[in-house]
Amino acid sequence: MREFLAAAAAVLSTGLAPAMAQDWSGQITPYVWGAGLGGDVTPFAGAPTLSFDKSLSEVLEDTDGAFFLSGFARRDRLVLMGDLSWSTSSKAGTLPPGLPAEGKVTQRSLTLLAGWRAVSNDRMTLDALAGARAWRVKGRISVAGGARSASPGKDFVDPIVALRANVTLAPQWSAILYADVGGFGAGSEHTSQFLATVNYQVTDQLYVSAGYRQLNVDYRDGGTRLDVTMAGPILGATWRF
Repeated sequence: MREFLAAAAAVLSTGLAPAMAQDWSGQITPYVWGAGLGGDVTPFAGAPTLSFDKSLSEVLEDTDGAFFLSGFARRDRLVLMGDLSWSTSSKAGTLPPGLPAEGKVTQRSLTLLAGWRAVSNDRMTLDALAGARAWRVKGRISVAGGARSASPGKDFVDPIVALRANVTLAPQWSAILYADVGGFGAGSEHTSQFLATVNYQVTDQLYVSAGYRQLNVDYRDGGTRLDVTMAGPILGATWRF
């Protein structure tokens, strides 16, 4: 993850520096994502596979903290996108034959994309993009009050391709549709994402939005497997500059 961030910062700074004095526009969006969680997780070789299907209320009960932020910049037909998510959750329970156990999972993902505005008219814009999504997933399992514990972690980077459409619905109203797919065996076996929001323009710079987001990842390495879907409603506020 650290090497990916350093390389991404170098590329962006090199590309953006000559253009900062030109006509760049941008936006930043902190958002709340009420994602339910489902899938199968085998944290490390020899560990049991955990299958789960958690509703939003169950996820909120176990969540210790979360942070989500996205950004977008454009100059003429050149477009740049980024998205950062971080969350940590914990759960206490028992393992056969009744041993007390506690688990904690922290996930971070950073998506960086660059692309070209292929369509631009009064009704809609369509951007074609390519880039990468860097993941860090770390779990900690403690059994019998710490008598036995393990803290496996995985870092991997997925190449992705994406499309983003912005459609005008009415004065002050618009919709954004976004989809990406990647992995291709380079990092994970498969990752994909879908996002749809309806947006309302409050002022020249401020927009509010509501919609739905789904993110999938299927990662396998040795005895570790992470096959997870996160999906649910999303609320955000966008500041344009």
